[in-house]
Amino acid sequence: MQSLHFRLHDRMRVSFARRAALSSAQSPSPLARCNFICCPSLILETHPVRKWGECAYDSNGTMTRAWRCLNTIKPTVAPARCFHNSARRLEIRHLAELPQRLHPQFKETSTDDLLALRWPSPPRNILLVRKDNDAEARDALTEFAHHIHSTYPDVSIVLEPDVAREFHSDFSFPVYAPDGTKDQHNLYQEKVDLTSTLGGDGTVLHAASLFATAPSVPPILSFSMGTLGFLGEWKFHEYKRAFRQVYVSGAPSPLAENTNDSNNTTTPDSSQAWSNIKGKSLGQTRCSRILMRNRLRIGIFDSNGQRLPHEAPFAHSADQCEDIFALNEVLLHRGANPHLANITILIGAPPHQRTLTTAIADGFLVSTPTGSTAYSLSSGGSIVHPLVSSLLLTPICPRSLSFRPLVLPANTPVTLRIEADNRGKEIEVSVDGVRRQQGLGAGMEVRVVGEEVTTGESGKRQWTGGVPSIVRSGVGGGDGEDHWVGGLNSLLKFNYPFGDRG
Repeated sequence: MQSLHFRLHDRMRVSFARRAALSSAQSPSPLARCNFICCPSLILETHPVRKWGECAYDSNGTMTRAWRCLNTIKPTVAPARCFHNSARRLEIRHLAELPQRLHPQFKETSTDDLLALRWPSPPRNILLVRKDNDAEARDALTEFAHHIHSTYPDVSIVLEPDVAREFHSDFSFPVYAPDGTKDQHNLYQEKVDLTSTLGGDGTVLHAASLFATAPSVPPILSFSMGTLGFLGEWKFHEYKRAFRQVYVSGAPSPLAENTNDSNNTTTPDSSQAWSNIKGKSLGQTRCSRILMRNRLRIGIFDSNGQRLPHEAPFAHSADQCEDIFALNEVLLHRGANPHLANITILIGAPPHQRTLTTAIADGFLVSTPTGSTAYSLSSGGSIVHPLVSSLLLTPICPRSLSFRPLVLPANTPVTLRIEADNRGKEIEVSVDGVRRQQGLGAGMEVRVVGEEVTTGESGKRQWTGGVPSIVRSGVGGGDGEDHWVGGLNSLLKFNYPFGDRG
């Protein structure tokens, strides 16, 4: 009986303690409320809580009476300084606040066909583009952005508007993005020094499409995190070495300021900016290697020969009727229409055009060498090395078996005209996988020609166009070509044998 009496009192003691703690948490005193606001590290220490008449026990185990208030609370402040951490800068700033874009130089080398990347000063505005709806790419972007900010504090991170809204709360530093208006592509062209992609080939194409209306594209550093990764040069675990190599590309060596180096194009201010980075510079003779990928220049014309404006996301500001650029291909296809497309192909620039053929097929592709391993390859087109200045004309399921794919010089204008007897109402047009909402009717034309990437004579050429893709640098400088050959063997399984030998 006495044991039962003690257990009942123990339960009452626990019950009153819980009730008192709950009451104090819900209705703190003014002093306690002030302490909560001023110092989040406040610790509340509660004494044993008992009601009048409750049993307590002395050191000898003898039951005594206890006098305790139910709400006796002693506030104790932990030995920590209030506001010892600065607030996180969870903000998205407008891209227009950043300095203007740096235009690097691309120098020809004597060892191979790749170019050498030389910055006039360290790059400042880095655009990060990641694969959509991919957890691995999301984690990689967060890790990469933190590394850039901590190691290169003068570099600003640029994101697309939707990506900035998703990620900015993960960073203690501000990120920059356009406001999502129609002119956002112009801001990318004016502000971005370097682009880095985290994803597959589609991510690289998307990054290039952000500069579809620009005559020049900033260098692209691509990390392969996609399904195929034929355009991806680096693995993500190499991001520290890869980014540093690009960042210091063209930086003078420590001895450059004491020599009369004619290749030294940097200024004292830029040399000082590079000197703040830990580690040694590679020197101007060991720069990052650039594979310049040609693009297509595309224009759309109505039946009267008048140039039409392009649609978003490739639209120019103020709906200017100008050409756009494509890294992979432009596609004309019958779409959902059950009838084959009737299209005339003309070679040459007006008025000196010559009719190549009038063909009936599901569609036609005009591709770059980069796009030769994409849709064109699936349609039976040839594989062309990206250093070959050319464009490819590939039919898609032609009615005539004698219509074979063609490879033409890059400076050859090609016109695809919709014939009046085309049975379908419209022909769909896609540029790098993005379909134009308004199709083409009878008499309308798509005119395509390779982009001009150089100016000047051989040996003194200036590289102004194309998509500069950063490839691996190594002894002999041939790693860019080896990557392409390795991609054919490992990714596309070129001439892969059958049976046991496979």
